[in-house]
Amino acid sequence: IIETAPLEPEPNRTRGEISDYLIWLTSVIKLDDRENTQREAAAKKKTLKMEEESKAKIEETVREILKESDMTEMTEFKVRNLASERLGIDLSDKSHKAFVRGIVKSFLEEVESKQQQQQDKEEEEEEEEERAKEGNKEFDDDGDLIICRLSDKRRVTIQEFRGKSLVSIREYYKKDGKELPSSKGISLTDEQWSTFKKNIPAIEAAVKKMESRV
Repeated sequence: IIETAPLEPEPNRTRGEISDYLIWLTSVIKLDDRENTQREAAAKKKTLKMEEESKAKIEETVREILKESDMTEMTEFKVRNLASERLGIDLSDKSHKAFVRGIVKSFLEEVESKQQQQQDKEEEEEEEEERAKEGNKEFDDDGDLIICRLSDKRRVTIQEFRGKSLVSIREYYKKDGKELPSSKGISLTDEQWSTFKKNIPAIEAAVKKMESRV
């Protein structure tokens, strides 16, 4: 519009006509400037959208590569090269390097966070199991841990004696409403218990042999 408009008012025009002409020319220039501004804004918006889509695609590809890879062998350089091959984009410039580095760092932090959460969960479950076991433990009137009851009077317990843990197989008796260990029985040290435990198969075999004779 501006190129086809006369640059100067035609001669022999009145002052009012010249004033109207200048007002019209100013409005045309403003309109053209506004259209240019709108076109530039639209172009900029389109460019930003393309950049965002490109970044989203790069991030998606980099994360896929990281998920598929052995993290003990993968490096940022290898990740960037693989992403370049898959996308057909040169990611070796400074801005792309920084962008890929940020994605890798974020991914590793997420993995570490998930591993920590899993570890915390497992530890919490173990603590709950330990608490449940503690709640299910049975102690005699002397405070010794009862492992099992062989009969109404005979029990297997763990005793503490002079700083040593003993496996005690003993008969109990009642006195003043309490059940107390008698002298009838045996207490095994750790070494003795280990020896006994190793020979359990031989004991079982001997018992079976005796039963077969009956």
